[in-house]
Amino acid sequence: MLKYGVTHRLSTAYHPQTSGQVEVSNSGLKHILERTVGENRASWSDKLNDALWAFRTTFKTPIGCTLYKLVYGKACHLPIELEHKAYWALKHCNFDLKTVGDHRKVQMNELNELRDQAYENSLIYKEKTKKNHDSKIKNRVFNFGNRVLLFNSRLKIFSGKFKTCLTRPFTVSQVFPYGTIELS
Repeated sequence: MLKYGVTHRLSTAYHPQTSGQVEVSNSGLKHILERTVGENRASWSDKLNDALWAFRTTFKTPIGCTLYKLVYGKACHLPIELEHKAYWALKHCNFDLKTVGDHRKVQMNELNELRDQAYENSLIYKEKTKKNHDSKIKNRVFNFGNRVLLFNSRLKIFSGKFKTCLTRPFTVSQVFPYGTIELS
């Protein structure tokens, strides 16, 4: 890490509230590996490069393009396609330096525009997801002195048809902004 000037910061191993994008990426990669490896789980390291290639060349809805295109600014081509286009590329290599430089500047600007567009698509996707999530939340208004039942999510994991996840009645003792309440 010293060689490349990387500073390493320690973080908790699993904290899904702060690493949502990482969790989604890891679960996608895990799903691809599960399908490729199949029964013989010992060979997962042999299939990792293929799984990463599949993951990086798959269209991602939140950003509106593939990860490969986001990094390199163009769609990826399979090796067979590159072999076919090799002659065409050789014919066009004889540009003069000014034309090549101008062309490269245009490509760099297009890459920046592509990344900006991916960022905007990501924000739009997050807004839609939040709106969909918030539409399912029931708006409850609690006042001082109300009697309420508390939902205990830990009781939900135990099976039992008639077991309730609600615990004894509590009284609302204080109401804070943004829906937080204190129970007694």
